Amino acid sequence: MIASTKTMMVAAALVMGGLSVSGCATKKFVNQQVGQVETRVSAHDTQIGELDKTSKDALDRAIAAGKLAEGKFQYALVLSDDSVKFPVNAANLSPEAEQRLSEFTEKLKADNKNVYLEIQGHTDNSGSKEYNDELGEKRAETVRKFLSQHGVALNRMATISYGQDAPVAPNETREGRAQNRRVVVMVLS
Repeated sequence: MIASTKTMMVAAALVMGGLSVSGCATKKFVNQQVGQVETRVSAHDTQIGELDKTSKDALDRAIAAGKLAEGKFQYALVLSDDSVKFPVNAANLSPEAEQRLSEFTEKLKADNKNVYLEIQGHTDNSGSKEYNDELGEKRAETVRKFLSQHGVALNRMATISYGQDAPVAPNETREGRAQNRRVVVMVLS
């Protein structure tokens, strides 16, 4: 009986020793895994901090650019009144339009300001959107070319076509469509 109790105690000690050794191995494994995870979390925290700083810097630059752009619109020249309307499906300038642009060019030269011109081409809604986008661009380019030939530097001008997307009058009437066939020259500083 004593022998069997002794055997049981030895067996229990062996089992306990085995469990404690295997428990230590598990603890070591867990500590290694936790260390690896902590390293990755630390790296991610660093990346998030850098991204946060980058996005804050970008936001600050955007706010500064917005403040710089505020109030920079000077005036606009619109070529669409009765004497200078663009013909249907055409981008050529009438003599009256050329006269208005010549006067505009002289004003720019007389003002002698460091300005930038955005030349916007517009159309009525006759035809496809793609066609009208191209026609609006042709109208804007015609004006840009005229201004360039009369002394306005090309690097101070940009063209954009709004096609049929920004009407100033309903396209249901002939008069409305005529008003929408226009070029707007935005003068910005």
